[in-house]
Amino acid sequence: MPDLFFEDFAPGQVWELGSRNVSAEEIVAFAREWDPQPFHVDPEAAKDSVFGGLIASGWHTGSIWMRGYVDTMLGPSSQGSPGIEELRWLAPVRPGDTLSSRLTVLETTPSERNAGRGTVRIRGEVENQDGVVVMSMVSRGHFARRT
Repeated sequence: MPDLFFEDFAPGQVWELGSRNVSAEEIVAFAREWDPQPFHVDPEAAKDSVFGGLIASGWHTGSIWMRGYVDTMLGPSSQGSPGIEELRWLAPVRPGDTLSSRLTVLETTPSERNAGRGTVRIRGEVENQDGVVVMSMVSRGHFARRT
């Protein structure tokens, strides 16, 4: 497990968070549990939707990004997040897509109230195999400081 501290982050850094292929079965299983709209759970109904076929829930796409973030970057020094400032689902994710996730550090701010931590503001992105950004977000995370 990684153990990145506040001091390990600098504005402009880009971290690759891995890739993952998305299957129709995975799309439907996630959506049945968390977002059971017809274009996520019913391939036949999805054909008649504005999307013209089955697509993944945006929450599913966000979960794929989050898994890469946890596996690549979050360890014991992670102290949670105050939230997401912006979240955009920019293009549909379809069965067979291969999604690659990345994180770009936008800014780092030492805490004024807690000398033992700092906040890292990031842009998270998910891109498909064609180079199309399908999801973009801006959020903040708290990390322990070494000093």
